[in-house]
Amino acid sequence: MRGALVRLRHATGLPVAFGGLVESEHRHLRISELNGNLTTALQALAVSSGNGLGGKAVALARPCAVTDYSSSRQISHEYDAAVAAERIQSVVAVPVVVRRRVRGVLYGALRTAQPLGDRTLTAAVDAARDVEHALVVRDEARSLLAASAAPDAASGAAWEEVREAHGALRALAPRIEDAGLRSELLEACGRLAQAVSAEPVARAGELGLTPREVDVLACVALGATNAVAAERLGLRPETVKGYLRSAMRKLGAHTRMEAV
Repeated sequence: MRGALVRLRHATGLPVAFGGLVESEHRHLRISELNGNLTTALQALAVSSGNGLGGKAVALARPCAVTDYSSSRQISHEYDAAVAAERIQSVVAVPVVVRRRVRGVLYGALRTAQPLGDRTLTAAVDAARDVEHALVVRDEARSLLAASAAPDAASGAAWEEVREAHGALRALAPRIEDAGLRSELLEACGRLAQAVSAEPVARAGELGLTPREVDVLACVALGATNAVAAERLGLRPETVKGYLRSAMRKLGAHTRMEAV
C-alpha cells in the first residue's frame, strides 16, 4: 500500500494519498498508510462499509469520487471532521478487489474543489491493481507454506505441486517493484524448500549460490529449457546458460538435473 501511494502521487501530482486494508474480523476499513498528509486526523480511522466515500467504494466494489467532500450529497458524512482537518475536498476512492472480495481502498485527493481528470482516475485504478497483485502473491505464498507443512507434504504429488509453485514464484519475484514484498516472497520460497524435507536442507547462500542462479535452477526443476527459463526470468538464453554453468560448478554437479 505504501509503495502504491508513492507511485500514485508521483504519477498524478496529487498532494495527498492514503489507504488501508479491510479488517475482516471487524468488517471495516482501517486507514493505515498516509502520504502527503498535514495531520494525523486520518491515521487509524475505521471506515464502515457504506459510510463516507471509502465505505461507498467498499459497498459497491467500484471506484467512487466527489468534487467537494464536505458538501457532497452522494455520500454520508460520518468522517467530515477528519477530512476537514486534512483540508481535503476533491477525493477519489478505488477499492482493492481480490477474488471478488474488497480487501482495501486507495484514496487520492486534492485540497481544492475541482474535478479529478481521467488521467488521475486511471492512475488511481492502476495503483490499486498493484496492491491487488501484491496481495495475490502474498496469499499464494502463505497458502503454499501452509500446504507444505501438512503431514502428507512429502508425498510425490504434493512435492511436485510445491516445486512447480516454487519455480513460478521465483520467476515472478524479480518483476515485483516493492523491495519489501519481493524480499518477503523470496524468503517464503526458501521456507518452501525447507518445509518439504524431513532432513536439514542447505540454504542457497550457504552453498554460494546467487539469487539468479537459484531462479534458473527453479525453472530447470520444472523441465524448462534455457530458452523458456530466459523468457520467464526476463533474461537472454546465453545469460541463463552462464548462471546454470556457474551453479553446477559450485554444487559439483555434472548435469542440470543433478544440480536441481
